Amino acid sequence: MGSVKFQLKEPKSKDETLLVMVFSYNSKRVKYSTGIFLNKKHWNHKAQQARDTKDFTEAAEINSTLKNISTHIHNVYRKLGNDGIVPTNEKLKAGLGEALLKPDILNKKDFIGFIDAIIKSSAKRPNTIKHYGQTLRVLTAFKAISKRELTFANIDLTFYEEFTKYCLKKDYGVNTIGGFIKHVKVFMNEAFDRKITTNLEYKNRKFKTIEEDTEHIYLTDSEIEMLYKLDLSENSKLDKVRDMFVLSCYTGLRYSDLIKLTDENLIDNNSKLKIKTEKTGELVIIPLNKYIKKILVKYNGLPDYAITNQKMNEYLKELGEKAELNENVLHSFTKGGTKKSESFQKFQLITVHTARRSFATNAYLADVPSISIMKITGHKTEKAFLKYIKISQHDNANKLINHPFFK
Repeated sequence: MGSVKFQLKEPKSKDETLLVMVFSYNSKRVKYSTGIFLNKKHWNHKAQQARDTKDFTEAAEINSTLKNISTHIHNVYRKLGNDGIVPTNEKLKAGLGEALLKPDILNKKDFIGFIDAIIKSSAKRPNTIKHYGQTLRVLTAFKAISKRELTFANIDLTFYEEFTKYCLKKDYGVNTIGGFIKHVKVFMNEAFDRKITTNLEYKNRKFKTIEEDTEHIYLTDSEIEMLYKLDLSENSKLDKVRDMFVLSCYTGLRYSDLIKLTDENLIDNNSKLKIKTEKTGELVIIPLNKYIKKILVKYNGLPDYAITNQKMNEYLKELGEKAELNENVLHSFTKGGTKKSESFQKFQLITVHTARRSFATNAYLADVPSISIMKITGHKTEKAFLKYIKISQHDNANKLINHPFFK
């Protein structure tokens, strides 16, 4: 019959983490996002349910949802068997997704209710689900203030204009608003594909996803070396975070891939790293440079350190300050419809993702072919890749100075 188990995606995290359903069948396992985020203190692993306490009133509703998911996955599995269909992870996920979309939601043509159902049944990455949830909350607030019913039929240019104005008044940044619009399009596409609506107004060229170029930083090779040479023998936490960051700077790996690395990912006598990436599912093989090889010797393999993205970002700023990465950086952005600028010291802007951007930019400046870098970063087009990397005018001049045209 198969068995159901619920588990926290990051059980050691001090922050809220995604609750995942694991269904075991025929010596296989399929994971499915419940769409529920909660702190480990509110989860009873032994009882397989949320702790019903005074300070956690959502427990009853969460446990009811988990029971519902468990019932539906068993029903989907049983139906596949009765129909003579061999169960697969894909078929189980699809069947569960359909089962969790309540018929009354579909019949009422309620856009908000549909989004909520999609989120709860989604098998997408936790970060994507979080962003979907934020869009749902903003749309719900907009509906209450505008007193505008949000049905599939009225997701039109009037909605687009009013919703955009509302977001600007709420002081959201341009790219944040663009993200909300992008998600609205995703949900409308899903509704159209399910034949719930025939409204295609959201495909109008004026119903566009607005965006502005963001000014992300990257670290030069010399700045990465300054971090690498820091004496952190008295602080093991910072020492490991620094080494993980350097590892990312020279492999281009995302945080989600970085934290799951084990020695099994090392191949060819520890000269390369092989991994199937979390976000795209693509197999990537990356050659390792001298800095990474020294780190492997230091830890007798790859460093293993359970740390949240948020905590690592905090430590990286501390590391950047210790390495005296004090260059002034002017950060310009549009918020609430107004262009603004703020000045920061470089170390204040370092995040885990800075390593991946540094890898791509430094490799490009070193004349590594774009196509080779893209094989590692996963960018599908050179246009998207060139938009991703960050090169200053000074860096660009240095890159060109040895070109035959300028000789």
